[in-house]
Amino acid sequence: MGDFPRLHALIPAAGRSQRFGGEVPKQYAPLLGRPVLAHSIEALRRHSAVLGVTVVVAPDDSLFEDRLRPMFPDVGTVPGGDSRARSVLNGLESIARTDPACQWVLVHDAARPCLARDDLERLIEQGLDAPDGAILAVPVRDTLKQADREGRIERTVDRSVLWAAQTPQMFRREDLAEVLAAALAAGEEPTDEAGAMEQAGRHPLLVEGCSTNLKITGPGDLALAEFILRGRGEEGAR
Repeated sequence: MGDFPRLHALIPAAGRSQRFGGEVPKQYAPLLGRPVLAHSIEALRRHSAVLGVTVVVAPDDSLFEDRLRPMFPDVGTVPGGDSRARSVLNGLESIARTDPACQWVLVHDAARPCLARDDLERLIEQGLDAPDGAILAVPVRDTLKQADREGRIERTVDRSVLWAAQTPQMFRREDLAEVLAAALAAGEEPTDEAGAMEQAGRHPLLVEGCSTNLKITGPGDLALAEFILRGRGEEGAR
């Protein structure tokens, strides 16, 4: 493994997870005896180039301090905003203060606990050579249908150029902060960081990942995530 510039991981975890249900937001749901978020943090910290992790939490969040702080005493936290873009920008501003030498950031979903080490390494290696950053993604393999307003098939969509975006998404810290600030000032709400870069005329690189890097959206996804992690022998990882 070669030399890498300083990388900092940023995890937006301020969402309320209304679709998930349950007693706690999905990032705090138990998975193999630990919160989902704990697995996501550990997946990022496995790469030696990731020298810091910051988690963006809801302003009234007490669960991180109660449940994760004992495991991660060195992980920074910062209050989130009223949207993902605002929360990520808050995190970037915090990193600029606490880790000013950081050149690159990896933005990763709190509810993606199954990020594989090889995928992360490939993203970092290719992302460092991508002037507009890079994201993990997987080619769309299912046949896609476009529906009309009545729910009937209108046409089959060409899937050969379609990819499903994942995280982490990797960008130069200052570039991402600039485009997110511009998007928010213009009243735009990009759904992910790559979307903000696209709106600014940038073209991030797609780095092929793995379908096992799933995002927890419903309770049933926890069982699949447990199966994936057990298959890697990671149930006891710390």
